[in-house]
Amino acid sequence: MSTNRSHHKPSLALLTDLYQLTMAYGYWKLARTDDQAAFHLFFRRHPFGGGYTVACGLEQAIAFVNEFRFDADDIEYLGSLTGSDGGPLFERGFLDYLAAMELACDIDAVPEGTVVFPHEPLVRVTGPLLQCQLLETPLLNLVNFATLVATKASRICQAAEGETVLEFGLRRAQGADGALTASRAAYIGGCAATSNLLAGRRFGIPVKGTHAHSWVMCFDDELDAFDAYARALPNNVIFLVDTYDTLEGVRRAIDVARRLRERGHDMLGVRLDSGDLAYLSIEARRMLDEAGLDNAFIVGSNDLDEHIIASLKQQGARIAVWAVGTRLVTCFDEPALGGVYKLSALRRGGEAWQHKVKLSEQAVKVSTPGILQVRRYRHDDGTFLADMIFDELTPPAAGEAVIVDVKDATRQKIIHAGTPCEDLLTPIFRGGRRVYTCPTLADIRRRTADQLASLHGGIKRFLNPHEYPSGLEKGLHLLKTELIVRARGLT
Repeated sequence: MSTNRSHHKPSLALLTDLYQLTMAYGYWKLARTDDQAAFHLFFRRHPFGGGYTVACGLEQAIAFVNEFRFDADDIEYLGSLTGSDGGPLFERGFLDYLAAMELACDIDAVPEGTVVFPHEPLVRVTGPLLQCQLLETPLLNLVNFATLVATKASRICQAAEGETVLEFGLRRAQGADGALTASRAAYIGGCAATSNLLAGRRFGIPVKGTHAHSWVMCFDDELDAFDAYARALPNNVIFLVDTYDTLEGVRRAIDVARRLRERGHDMLGVRLDSGDLAYLSIEARRMLDEAGLDNAFIVGSNDLDEHIIASLKQQGARIAVWAVGTRLVTCFDEPALGGVYKLSALRRGGEAWQHKVKLSEQAVKVSTPGILQVRRYRHDDGTFLADMIFDELTPPAAGEAVIVDVKDATRQKIIHAGTPCEDLLTPIFRGGRRVYTCPTLADIRRRTADQLASLHGGIKRFLNPHEYPSGLEKGLHLLKTELIVRARGLT
């Protein structure tokens, strides 16, 4: 009996699409539940028009797989579903099979915080066909959004050029679960803290916050509001100064800051949430410095993203802390990663593995066959050189390697023998048992920073980024081409 289960926790096995269960039922009816399959989770293009993507969501995926089971309530619900004739959709024998099922899959994945590129598997699942199929939807759900937010956060932090970025998106996030996922992913992507207290408690992320306009509006005078706040929380004083008139608000904040200093505390800073942030921050900085409050920083908020932050910095804005909400947690300009999960190899009984390829009228949607791994090559200084996707069923020979671009076979890159390299997919589960220890969130965050530091600057630019060399090992490219030709009846 597997030790993976923890029956006091609610089952999430029905966090899936109906068609996953109907396909599983079909495999069961055909006695193909134990066919061996290989699936890969990957994406076809970078989000936000960027040149890189940050893998995220693995820890939540591990937790899901570790607790995967169909409990009695799940089975009862599935038994209540009916087909078009009004009869049960699933036979009792299939439901009994699900109730007794223990996951026996092998799962490999790139560690969270790894920079990845199109067509490279982020997760590889091998094992019984029915079980691999059932993991498709939840793995996509758990990896896609987290990866999207981590990537967006890394871009925003890059625009901030080392200045502090805070994630303030809870109230605009897509539900409670979306908010928690976004807070964790944003921290991995580089944000320094979150406003989300539940995320702070659950994940150990630092929490930050100030006050809202409503605090100021609860008093007859803005000066009284600031003074009351400073007396209530003298060790956390950041004033939101734009309730009525921003620069007047800065002057009143300075008045209170002077009185606060006499009581042995310092105002940390002021927050600007509307208006011309470049102009107002420059003026606010001048006023603070003239008042001897040069250690007080300016927080900027108001629907910020990487493009607005970059523009404000070009205008000379004197903002030191960037509070980013809606456009980060909702990934405002591209709300979905578009990750997919495709079958790439199949084995029946004791037979050999069969390579599988999905065709499409769009070349970019033709899948890659095999049991895939990603090999990352590095320059001698440790920076990234190129990535090669290869098939473990037909591994490349030692020595020189040739990488073929997935979109254009005439674009090839030769990697000389002896070039430093590492394989990215790491064992996570073996036979349904977890063999991987998740790093701390701080370690994952550091990994993201190290990975981005290993990328050429041109790959990280926002407009027309340089394309990182990534593609198929030449032998795999030739095999894929042969399978496509054969599937289209051209031989």
